[in-house]
Amino acid sequence: MLKSWPAQERPREKLLRNGAESLSDAELLAIFLRTGVKGCNVVDLARQLLASFGSIAAIYQAEQQAFCQHNGLGQAKYVQLQACLEMARRYLKEQTLDKSYLTSSSATKEYLVSELKIEKHEVFGVLMLNSQHQVLSFERLFQGTINAAAVYPRVVVEQVLKHNAAAVILAHNHPSGVAVPSEADKHITQRLIHALQLIEVNVLDHLIIAEHQCYSFAEHGQL
Repeated sequence: MLKSWPAQERPREKLLRNGAESLSDAELLAIFLRTGVKGCNVVDLARQLLASFGSIAAIYQAEQQAFCQHNGLGQAKYVQLQACLEMARRYLKEQTLDKSYLTSSSATKEYLVSELKIEKHEVFGVLMLNSQHQVLSFERLFQGTINAAAVYPRVVVEQVLKHNAAAVILAHNHPSGVAVPSEADKHITQRLIHALQLIEVNVLDHLIIAEHQCYSFAEHGQL
């Protein structure tokens, strides 16, 4: 039983003493699960689930049916986990939309990674910025197959004008897990740059998100 463990080794006490960052993936998951199952304490159950799914990210991404069929999980836990994930997304969005927070470009990358890394299909979005490069909105404009998304410059221009943006950051994900631009990615980037130049809107960057990786066209001199 977990109660028989030394206090300094129990996940909740460890978190309160050393902070959440000190916990392993299994310990964090154990706090979320709260209880184990017959013959298995909650930390061991968390370890089993991580071994079965492969990672915390895979647990987040699991379909409801696949999630609920595991011992110790169920519909209530699925709902709780999705709610936690959505709260984390909204927190990052609020922080990103906070004007004082945008002094860090890494914060914007972090937000876009959180928005797109768990998508199973390609999603193409545009981060709208004002003349001071403060965020106005993030719009998901296109969703495609697992390999490609059809991106239409006319639709992008319409949305940029709708938000009265002065600059944009383009972003899309690679569900393959490889954050390397394809020739199609390079081609559409140039088409969008040219289309937006006609309305005097700058493309500051195009980011490719693949799991925790983030490829920047600007940082690689490709804009």
